[in-house]
Amino acid sequence: MTNELSLADFSDLVRESFALAHPALPDLSLELVEVTALPDHGGPRRPFAITFRGPRTPLLPQNTYRFEHRTLGAVHLFIVPIGREAEGIVYEAVFN
Repeated sequence: MTNELSLADFSDLVRESFALAHPALPDLSLELVEVTALPDHGGPRRPFAITFRGPRTPLLPQNTYRFEHRTLGAVHLFIVPIGREAEGIVYEAVFN
């Protein structure tokens, strides 16, 4: 399903939580804080990036994680930590 996701699928979900489906981190969720269109490269879909904010700990290393969302259901996303803020750690997933 990840290959079928588009910018429109995430645009209305800003400020919503995505629960991480990981046995070692059962209560962890990330908040979707931004959805950004990227320059079009002529591929099958318009590239875009989504940005999440998670708690200050734990720091999730870049990896593919399974997330659960009440509207999207289960999605596997490759996220990369891109910064720290006072509110928590910021992660990004890019769709080309």
